[in-house]
Amino acid sequence: MSLWGRAFARFYDRALRPSEEHGLGDMRHRLLAGASGETLEIGAGTGHNLEHYPETIGALTLCEPEEPMAHLLRPRAVPYGARVLVAPAEAIPVPDHSIDTVVSTLVLCTVDDPVAALAEIRRVLVPGGRLLFLEHVRSTDPALARSQDRWDPVWKRIGHGCRCNRATLATVEASGLRVESVEDTRIPKATSIVRPA
Repeated sequence: MSLWGRAFARFYDRALRPSEEHGLGDMRHRLLAGASGETLEIGAGTGHNLEHYPETIGALTLCEPEEPMAHLLRPRAVPYGARVLVAPAEAIPVPDHSIDTVVSTLVLCTVDDPVAALAEIRRVLVPGGRLLFLEHVRSTDPALARSQDRWDPVWKRIGHGCRCNRATLATVEASGLRVESVEDTRIPKATSIVRPA
């Protein structure tokens, strides 16, 4: 467990607060209105999504690979009856075809192997199950994309593994999951290299 990992977990909520208060929380709420049945969230962090899940979902499982984040997440998960598993998205410890909805918000930028993570998501989803995702992506603006490329090595260290230039939508589309709808938007109050969503 790295010193920066512990510090990052403590700093994370404060860093996201401006975005959450200026629209990111509303984006989470709209996205998670589509969750139903047995629900699994990957990279649950400190629990920003918890208050946005509809009461109609079934059991909620939260996977978080970083113990410092999971330490903060556990007490927050208790009022929602959610269980917390310390596990990466590339190795989700749940049975095949057992999850109705998988949720990923601002996570696929940080996983070591997004292709493997999406394969795991396909494995755990029931036939007809859904992946709901809200991710920042590589910009379609060539100038901003070049800026993302320049900043990526530094941002990866600052953001504890976050890759600001990942073409996440293309990776999802290539995974075998059928993309039903996409909304291009901006993460409010975020630095420009992680604003396109």
